[in-house]
Amino acid sequence: MSGVSLSPEEWDKILRFLRCQPNVYVDVEQKCRRFIEGMLWMLRSGAPWRLLPERYGSWNSVFKRFDRWSAKGVWEARHRAFADDPDMKSILIDSTIVRAHPCAAGARKSDQDQYGCDEMSTEPSS
Repeated sequence: MSGVSLSPEEWDKILRFLRCQPNVYVDVEQKCRRFIEGMLWMLRSGAPWRLLPERYGSWNSVFKRFDRWSAKGVWEARHRAFADDPDMKSILIDSTIVRAHPCAAGARKSDQDQYGCDEMSTEPSS
């Protein structure tokens, strides 16, 4: 999976939020950004912590910081703060939204004719 990079606008919003949080210490801005981008990589990849690429820092340090922020409610506060500002570029479309055509869903042969499945068949005609 490729790296995750926040746009300057996205980072500015996140940084302003973090600086207003009493439980968050933002010392070196670049290290904090690297941590946030590492967290985004983890969320998007679904990989185990030990597979976090080194460019985001030590997996154990990133995990410990994530765990501390979780215990302090930082992630929950972040979700509440940004709920009215959705990131529309990360929307996923899956089978709960899109229905398959009946012939792709295993419709009986007699039912397929009414949906025009014969025209969509990839089998060569005899």
